[in-house]
Amino acid sequence: MAKIRFDENDDPINICYDNVFKAVFTRNTPESQGALSRLITALIGRTVSVVTVTANEPATENLNERRIRFDIACKTEKQEPVNIEMSLNPTPYEPVRMEYHIGKLFTSQDIHGSDKDYKDLKEAYQIAFLVKERFFPDDTFFHEFAYYDSERGVSLNGRSRIITLELSKLDKVVEKPTAAMTAAELWAVYFRYLQDASKRQKINEILEHEEGIAMASEVLMTISRDEVERARLVSEFKGEVDLRSHVNHAKREIAQKMIDMGLSTEQIVRATGLSKEQIEDL
Repeated sequence: MAKIRFDENDDPINICYDNVFKAVFTRNTPESQGALSRLITALIGRTVSVVTVTANEPATENLNERRIRFDIACKTEKQEPVNIEMSLNPTPYEPVRMEYHIGKLFTSQDIHGSDKDYKDLKEAYQIAFLVKERFFPDDTFFHEFAYYDSERGVSLNGRSRIITLELSKLDKVVEKPTAAMTAAELWAVYFRYLQDASKRQKINEILEHEEGIAMASEVLMTISRDEVERARLVSEFKGEVDLRSHVNHAKREIAQKMIDMGLSTEQIVRATGLSKEQIEDL
């Protein structure tokens, strides 16, 4: 049974803010650690227990280092590396970025020494919640990617996985009976609709069905009711958004100059990282 419920007067800070997401799931408390284990269990489809949360930057108390993206790096009881990101405003090159980081995560495992070889490599998971953008053409919000022969449908049986959850694709999922939702759907709907006052009943039903979400909510409300902590996190997020806005403004200025020089849209996309649509709107 859930220990917490949200009423119409509750004002939880947005858990889809990168830094709030990290603050909820990386605290040294049973609720935070339990919620993180249950979240990963829901997404990879088997029970795991997180035993190590490795050094993440910027640290939850760091107000200065805002240029690094917030994420959660951890290891399971089997020493499987897992990286989780909440991306409120994912960039157009997010898929290739995830491919790059799963490669780094997988190859960072130590197999040096005469007693180790490739069989000792553990499965590695790069998990991303993509909040405001769609990347894949279907209407499915959950995707798991692994190496395979696309023409013949043969799997490589490798040990690196990319898992994405596009929260903008949940319009039909949220209408399902709570009892009929998968664990991944429960978590996704929770993240997407927690700030929506019209969905409070649905959120409270989800708290009753998933203990991990109830534990995450306890941590979130502890943060939300702490005026100092709340102000710090909001200020930190504002700094991150301000920096991103300055960077995007500079990119657009550069793109405009490249347009004036007669460069093609494809060249400008490659040079600036802006999308084709963003450039065409200039």
